[in-house]
This record gives sequence, structure tokens and C-alpha cells, in this order.
Amino acid sequence: MAIVKSKLLKQLSNNYPNFLQKDLSKFTDIILNEIKRALKRGERVELRGFGVFSTNIQKARLSR
Repeated sequence: MAIVKSKLLKQLSNNYPNFLQKDLSKFTDIILNEIKRALKRGERVELRGFGVFSTNIQKARLSR
């Protein structure tokens, strides 16, 4: 399942109308950047009720 950042921001602004759009945008940028940093460090990221993110090293394979 893929979600576009603009749709995520739209849904957040609908759920939290008291927050400004730019504040929600900054918040999502911070969260996504922290997830990226943790994955680069090789850590596992778990968001309760949503899912788990982790990296996996896959061996090279021969193909045509």
C-alpha cells in the first residue's frame, strides 16, 4: 500500500483542523526524516497500529 505525502497532509488537516497546514507539513517532514535516519543506521522502526519498517540486504542473483 502506497500513500502520497499530499494525501497524508490532507487527511491530517481534516482530522486536526486547529493546526496550520505548514505546521503539519513540518511535522510530517520531521517524522519521515527520522524514520529514514533510523533505517540508514540499520535500526528497526515500529509504528504501533501501523507497521514495521526495516532494511533487508538481499544477495545478488543471476538473471537474463
